[in-house]
Amino acid sequence: MYVTAPPLVKLGFDIRGLTQAIANCKASDALRCQFSQPNWDILASYMQPFSLNSGQVLIEQGALDRTLYFIESGTLSVHYEDGKSSIHMALVGPGTVLGEGAFFSHQARSATVQASSPCRLWCLTPIRFLELANRHSPIALELTMGMGAVMAKRLYNQPKRVAVT
Repeated sequence: MYVTAPPLVKLGFDIRGLTQAIANCKASDALRCQFSQPNWDILASYMQPFSLNSGQVLIEQGALDRTLYFIESGTLSVHYEDGKSSIHMALVGPGTVLGEGAFFSHQARSATVQASSPCRLWCLTPIRFLELANRHSPIALELTMGMGAVMAKRLYNQPKRVAVT
């Protein structure tokens, strides 16, 4: 019998790190999803884990991309320059999501996101989300509701509005 370890194990990532970050997040824009561990395991099979070094750019303002990013560890700075040359900035940490603005709106990224410290993240592309929605619609619906809540909370909080990317 041929058995191989899942790629997530080889990379040193385990979805439990992300679930703990979400469960422990006290930020107003924390991602709140009512998932059991088997649901998280299913979701993990649709996502790709990766790391960023401090200073690396995750999202470029103006980019046409709808990928979602779930933060397991580290801090990211979100900033954009408006038409008056004013820079607006927010910090986002473990237990939340980035990219929900473009994911829902199908518009260009509204801000640039850069790692302020080494980060561990999980990404979910729109194509993989559609596959999840087709095969596990209750999980996709719960995730969508959670991301919608994050976006609404950020929009209600003036300093966090910039984080709607």
